[in-house]
Amino acid sequence: MNCFTETAEGTILNVRAQPRSSRAGLDGVVGDAVKVRIRSAPVDGKANKELVETLADAFGLPKSRVVFKSGETSKLKRVLLAGIPASAVAARIGL
Repeated sequence: MNCFTETAEGTILNVRAQPRSSRAGLDGVVGDAVKVRIRSAPVDGKANKELVETLADAFGLPKSRVVFKSGETSKLKRVLLAGIPASAVAARIGL
């Protein structure tokens, strides 16, 4: 599974966002991305803000260390988890 890539900065995670969900959190791997459920609708950046909060909570990071690399206006996003090794990401998402 190629849902993340380790870099010198940390790990870049491929994310498939599912807005308007009944609950927030990680929901397994779908294809080559990690599915992340968020409650907010994709309006005025609210879904992206909640996505950052959800990923920060899931990986034990401050929100400032969760950085969009691409896809801010798409359901498919690439997000940098700064300072987290790929092995920790794999363990957290169950790979």
